[in-house]
Amino acid sequence: MDPKPIKIGLIAELTGPLSFMGIANANLTTMLVDDINAKGGLLGRPVELVIEDGETTDSVAKAKAAKLVDVDKVDVVVGGIYSSTRLAIKSEAVTRGRTLYIYTEQYEGQENDPLIFCTGPVPAQQVEPLIPWLMNGTGAKRFYFPSADYIWPHLLNKAASRAVRANGGEIVGEEYFPLDTIDFRGTVQHIMASGTDVVFNTIVPPGLTPFLEELHKAGFGKRGGKIVCTYFDENFFNLVPPEQIEGLYSCLDYYQELDEPSGRALLRRYSERFPGGATLTAGSGCTGHYRAIKMWEAAVKEAGSVERGAVIRALDHARIAEGPGGPAEMVPGQHHVRMNMYIAQAQGGQFRVVKKLGPIDPNERVLSDFQFRNAG
Repeated sequence: MDPKPIKIGLIAELTGPLSFMGIANANLTTMLVDDINAKGGLLGRPVELVIEDGETTDSVAKAKAAKLVDVDKVDVVVGGIYSSTRLAIKSEAVTRGRTLYIYTEQYEGQENDPLIFCTGPVPAQQVEPLIPWLMNGTGAKRFYFPSADYIWPHLLNKAASRAVRANGGEIVGEEYFPLDTIDFRGTVQHIMASGTDVVFNTIVPPGLTPFLEELHKAGFGKRGGKIVCTYFDENFFNLVPPEQIEGLYSCLDYYQELDEPSGRALLRRYSERFPGGATLTAGSGCTGHYRAIKMWEAAVKEAGSVERGAVIRALDHARIAEGPGGPAEMVPGQHHVRMNMYIAQAQGGQFRVVKKLGPIDPNERVLSDFQFRNAG
């Protein structure tokens, strides 16, 4: 092989409150890059993965993105979990560094920079199908939104509110808290007094565990209350006692119980190589990382080059025939992915799929021809 490597820069939260997610993302990406190199690399060149710890801190992720672009000279940047982290990475990798960036996490949508592709679910694929299904199936009408105070909860709540009201429901409370908030006694009192049917949660670690503990102690679940948390996956059973989230509803692009051959094989291989608590799940962004690496690999092969414009043109229509959750394809012009979606419920310490939604379009805004020309 040509000794000059093609470089992927990965920013993963290896430490901090989201380390249980970031470690899994780094593990899976390492395995996928090893697979590429075992087949002879890309375009006759080895692929080098440069991993940086974002530390679940936006300022750190921003500095690491600058290093990947300026020092390591990577061909593509991948990763970031919080939406605020995406914006921190974007400022250095994209706005200043003009480097291709693939964001892999479920998020609030509306990112439309021509140098950014998004491989996780957006509101049209999560709350828009989940909320009508839940309301129609359970009779729930009254929703309360306890939320972390950053861009993802604000915009996801707007989408969820539209769906609730369109189906005859109401929002009885909406609160936003700094990420380091750990005292939720007042909020839980409000929830219990309001007659809320559904707590639509966007509180994230480290505040997540004290909030759920307080809600459980207050008896919200025992009285028939329902919790929705779209990002919850199997990893959270290692973080939260199962009884605190029994019955919780989630909506993601993959769950481990799916009887789908390629996903099962990938999970088995991952679990053998990386035993322990950081498991391959969708909420952590593992599935988004899988699509990112596989679609980028396909785009580079089609382009016959790592030249940015050529890769972007190929990535705009990239697709994978199989993967965790099933096949997926980039929607041309949208830089977002059409993918299979599933509604699952926490039952006895695991997630059970209760509704297969099939492939759902992200319905994101199409980039203009002018934006595409500038991307090259």
